[in-house]
Amino acid sequence: MSDDVTTAYFEGEPPRVLAHRGLALEAPENTLLAFAKAVAIGVTHVETDVHVSHDGVAVIAHDPSLERVADRPVRVDQLTMPELRRVELGEGQGFASLAEALDGFGETRFNIDVKTEGAVAPTIEAVLRTRSADRVLLTSFSERRRLRLATAIPGVATSAGGSGVLAARSAALSGNRALLRRALRGARALQIPERANGIRLVTPRFLRALHELGVETHVWTVNDPIDMRRLLALGVDGLVTDRADIALELIAQH
Repeated sequence: MSDDVTTAYFEGEPPRVLAHRGLALEAPENTLLAFAKAVAIGVTHVETDVHVSHDGVAVIAHDPSLERVADRPVRVDQLTMPELRRVELGEGQGFASLAEALDGFGETRFNIDVKTEGAVAPTIEAVLRTRSADRVLLTSFSERRRLRLATAIPGVATSAGGSGVLAARSAALSGNRALLRRALRGARALQIPERANGIRLVTPRFLRALHELGVETHVWTVNDPIDMRRLLALGVDGLVTDRADIALELIAQH
């Protein structure tokens, strides 16, 4: 873990609830309304995704196209930000820019998954312009992309990409702490599914090795209360969930 990572993202004792695309029970996912619903019930951390618009703006969207969320066979990067704002997603919501979300929820921690290469520079610009570096965690399935983000915003919290997770797991299994530190390459968190490709990633041994280095483990996407309780008992540091309402209640009991 890099010693120069200084952030308020991890303030407060875990476990944390990361509202997956906001709280989309009575709001479209990844909209300002979904984030407001999450914050209203006490969520401090939201998870979201970023693509890039045709005019080079970091836009909050999970999918590369509008087909699933708006029944339109067009890509996000084919529309400008003003055009995306006018897309009806339900409940009077359209697409929002990352800067709008960071500005609108100034006390909220944002977990931002940068989906494409084209979204890297606009994401950096939005985070710097809104002075949000100390309350965001940047991540990507691409470890190379994650490292570019970390280099561009010194001190920002990041979560390892896919290859980084595999390298960290192998290092942890070897019991070599120095090797694990090198494998993490400055990542302050691993955000992983409990299992991937038939391999159980979340194990007591892996969690212990990460905790010894001060690295948190956030597990996605956990919606079943039984799974939540089991993972909390294992000692995970965060639950990425569509049911932040349930997770908050369970953590209060836990």
